[in-house]
Amino acid sequence: MIVIPPAESDATGHVADMYAGDLESDGFVFAHTKAMAINPGAHEAFEALIRAIVPSIGIRTYELATLGAARGIRSKHCLLAHGRKTLRANAMDEEQLQRVAVDYRDADLSAADVAVMAYAEKLSTDATSMTDADSRELRDLGFSDRQIVDITLAAAARNYFSRTLQALAVPLDDVPGLSPALADALLSPTR
Repeated sequence: MIVIPPAESDATGHVADMYAGDLESDGFVFAHTKAMAINPGAHEAFEALIRAIVPSIGIRTYELATLGAARGIRSKHCLLAHGRKTLRANAMDEEQLQRVAVDYRDADLSAADVAVMAYAEKLSTDATSMTDADSRELRDLGFSDRQIVDITLAAAARNYFSRTLQALAVPLDDVPGLSPALADALLSPTR
């Protein structure tokens, strides 16, 4: 990563909060946090967007959309980080998450969960081919218009964040709290 983030000793305001959050939960500041600390206003706006999305769809659907999008763009950072967030939120257990990481279509997910992941993955790989049929599938599975928009925003937001990290060549940190088998499964779409 060629960009130079603010030093931990110089961090103030939102940057200090970003660093403190990582230090408190993991004992070090992640490289992706440091990269985003260069523009704390953009990071705050991103966090505000996520806070506006999650209430209508819930944390599980948000994480499924995030994992589907991260899978589509092959984002190692986000696959690992959101694998851990999925576990921490008790959105699924490690065994099921490992199966989802390898092949979400064969992981005993509901039809709605599979559709969310497929929608987010398609948005991330070929958004120009999407039609009303893609949204209609979500509606037919019980999602409201607001939820469809928020699933779309969740996947699009993941594209923004992940592609930023990829473009800046942000180093990949080891993510504490993941077993080697789960980390390997989460990274399987990037191979």
